[in-house]
Amino acid sequence: GAAKESYSLLQVTRLQTHADLTGLEVVQVVKKLARKHHSAALSQLASRMSAAIRFGSVSGGDPFAKVKGLITDMIAKLEKEAKEDATEKAYCDEEMGKTEAKRGELMDDESKLSAKIDQATSKSVAITEDIKQLEAELAALMKSQSEMDKIRQEEKADFSAAQADLQLGLEGVRKALTVLRDYYANSDAFVQQPAMPEKHSKATGAGTGIIGILEVVESDFAKNLAKEEAQEDDAQSEYDEVTQENKVAKTMKDQD
Repeated sequence: GAAKESYSLLQVTRLQTHADLTGLEVVQVVKKLARKHHSAALSQLASRMSAAIRFGSVSGGDPFAKVKGLITDMIAKLEKEAKEDATEKAYCDEEMGKTEAKRGELMDDESKLSAKIDQATSKSVAITEDIKQLEAELAALMKSQSEMDKIRQEEKADFSAAQADLQLGLEGVRKALTVLRDYYANSDAFVQQPAMPEKHSKATGAGTGIIGILEVVESDFAKNLAKEEAQEDDAQSEYDEVTQENKVAKTMKDQD
């Protein structure tokens, strides 16, 4: 126990030397730096420095030579790490720059695609509206053609009926005129014969009047028939013309 106490006293006495105190201050500074920067490497350095000073004092060697070596090694290590960090940072910065450039390109592409999509959407809306308008125009055209077909059929039926009535009447009048003209022509052949009774003379005058009336009726029938036929021809021509125009318009709209 006494030897142990003598050794501890000797160690304390040696720590009181100027070199030991200086070394201890250096260790404390390094420890303080380790705590401030939360550096495990500095904390480890402080422990090694403390051990080097302690064992150097005991062995009688120069503890600061060992401490200097430790500090030199630490500085070299830190410089190496700093260089590696700088290299890694430069690489990261380069990659980040490339990423930002690529991101910019992608954003430009996205903007262009968005613009194209907007244009396509607008065009689609316009086309849809055009299609709706064309469909409405085609529906109106078909409705108009259908109504026109119906009217033409009714006009055609009316004309056919009127034509048949007029032709029948005209034929009847012409037959009557033929009969009367033949009859009274034969009566005139007897002019060289003895005088006919007065009653027969009056009948001849009445017959002439009837023939005149029938001739007027014949003329009216013929005029009305010609008028009906002319109106029918005009109506049919107009119908054919408009129908052809509608067909052309429908073909063009179908192609659109």
